[in-house]
Amino acid sequence: MSIEIVAVTLLVVVGLVNAAPGVVAFSVARTRVAYGVDVDDPVLTVLLRHRAVLLAIVGIGLIVSAFVTSMRVPAIVAAAVSMTSYVAIAGSTKGVNQQIRRVLRADVVALVGLGAAGALLAS
Repeated sequence: MSIEIVAVTLLVVVGLVNAAPGVVAFSVARTRVAYGVDVDDPVLTVLLRHRAVLLAIVGIGLIVSAFVTSMRVPAIVAAAVSMTSYVAIAGSTKGVNQQIRRVLRADVVALVGLGAAGALLAS
């Protein structure tokens, strides 16, 4: 298997991890499953739905960048900033629930995959 195929596969997988929360934009009820919270506040609903759209954009950007080489650097940087900021914020916040810790661990694993893809593409 070539380095390019491994890197492209990693970009697609990490893109899917980032895009998956996008479902919350269409189904607020999914926030309970994803984050372990009930959303009764309309303002919080708007914020979570908007966050879901932004995550989907980052994920779709990564997936597209797997096939459009000119998009790779911006997509990788955007995804790295997004996931690193979540890891930093969630990791430094006391009292987060198990679902938030699960998402944090998933982002750490995805960051490793993203770093590996970037390193493979740079070689």
